[in-house]
Amino acid sequence: MLDDIKKTLWATADKLRANMDAAEYKHLVLGLIFVKYISDTFAARRAELVTRLSNPADEYFYHDAGPGDIEAELEDRDYYKEVNAFWVPEPARWETLRSAAKQADIGKRIDEALTQIEQENPKLKGILDKRYARAQLPDGKLGELVDLVSTIGFGDNPSTARDILGQVYEYFLGMFASAEGKRGGQFYTPASIVKTLVAVLAPHTGKVYDPCCGSGGMFVQSEKFIAAHGGKTGDVAIFGQEANPTTWRLAAMNLAIRGIDFNLGREPGDTFTRNQHPDLRADFILANPPFNISDWWHGSLTGDARWVYGDPPQGNANYAWLQHMLHHLKPTGRAGIVLANGSMSSSQNSEGQIRAAMVDADVVEVMIALPGQLFFNTQIPACLWFLVKQKTQRKGEVLFIDARKQATMISRVQSEFTDTVIERIAATVAAWRGELPPLPLGEGRGEGCASAANNSENNSCLRTVYEDIPGFCRSVTLTEIAQHGHVLTPGRYVGAEEVEDKDEDFATKMQQLTEKLGEQMAKGAELDQLIRQKLGGLGYEF
Repeated sequence: MLDDIKKTLWATADKLRANMDAAEYKHLVLGLIFVKYISDTFAARRAELVTRLSNPADEYFYHDAGPGDIEAELEDRDYYKEVNAFWVPEPARWETLRSAAKQADIGKRIDEALTQIEQENPKLKGILDKRYARAQLPDGKLGELVDLVSTIGFGDNPSTARDILGQVYEYFLGMFASAEGKRGGQFYTPASIVKTLVAVLAPHTGKVYDPCCGSGGMFVQSEKFIAAHGGKTGDVAIFGQEANPTTWRLAAMNLAIRGIDFNLGREPGDTFTRNQHPDLRADFILANPPFNISDWWHGSLTGDARWVYGDPPQGNANYAWLQHMLHHLKPTGRAGIVLANGSMSSSQNSEGQIRAAMVDADVVEVMIALPGQLFFNTQIPACLWFLVKQKTQRKGEVLFIDARKQATMISRVQSEFTDTVIERIAATVAAWRGELPPLPLGEGRGEGCASAANNSENNSCLRTVYEDIPGFCRSVTLTEIAQHGHVLTPGRYVGAEEVEDKDEDFATKMQQLTEKLGEQMAKGAELDQLIRQKLGGLGYEF
């Protein structure tokens, strides 16, 4: 049902944009969804307070309330702050905007509403994108868009309605990324990649950090993971940074619409030269930094404290990102990073030496090779690095997983990991670490899984005892990695996939193939004779 709603909403919204570029249009749509969310949240909290302030059995009961006292009490901002709801002034509330949707100045009214919301909520300062009055939409289309967003959040239950708004926002982010193609990848990491990072890292509590957070998808999936495993929103503290101002705003709205508290720094800024969290030491780091960026260097970065394993080459930031993550980890922390495949084997400039130093220091925990066509913005093959400050298990070993054949095509140009594949990868890593496997995504753990072997034909049970699987995973010592020049490409270590031996069928298959070949050769001879007869009738001689 909800999937159908999201698809219908997207099809209608996309039609309304007419000839407007998707990169510009997404800010209009997502901004309106955000305004409706905070307005709905405010209205639901206000209605709840009216009931509780009037109920003698409730701790909020207003004793001896006179005429107008409850109405005045509803203006206390603390009631809203304690449930992470934003204060929305009367002119900025959704019903006020909706009633003016057909007015010619609706764009101006929305911009004014956003300004008032920012003034009332310092946490949103500079986050709301006020571009509606100058939106290049045909007459009436903005009002129609307001009417469309008004339909999101069906049902009488405010909590359910707000959850629908959050899911629609996330769905629209992905659809806009797809519509923008290459540019879309700058703010959105495909969900199955984020799910894989989160499932392997398993962030339950503590500080979670993403130094290039895009639209905040890593944080949203982390919160979903926590909720799925019995935790609650607020068990983790969110820290992020993003250089692109418009993407920074998208991230803030994406987190706010989920009711997630966050710290994205005072402003958008370059992570290397304007680090917004210099003293942060995180329990978990998840990141998808831009691949192979060449214009990242600044002279002030020479000899930076983050370059423990060597100064990164000025023409490629890959090893700057890796060392930045390690620098910001707690001693017990873990990091998961998406990078281009070249990072696993490159020896250009100082990259080979830095990689060797990291391997020898035993900070590389797991390496995963990814399939192609997972990303909107690049066909560059990618991989996942998992780093630790201090290993507590499997010291002196690295787990290699080759997941290049594990993807499912979801369109002509796009692939993804299914939940089953993600479960298999996460369970393999957990078993290797000696930890309990994570619960399957969206379901309970079945009986009998503890002793079941996990292979490519049976992913239903999650393994609890690690074993190498040719072609998929292998645990490798640092000595062997050094013998391979510290190259970290999984395919070099996991070997070829085992093929089931079926000698008893060979004779039968060979007979079938021979008979098939004989039939085709006979048919070919018949066609040859027929062609000769036809051409002979036309006077050709052979």
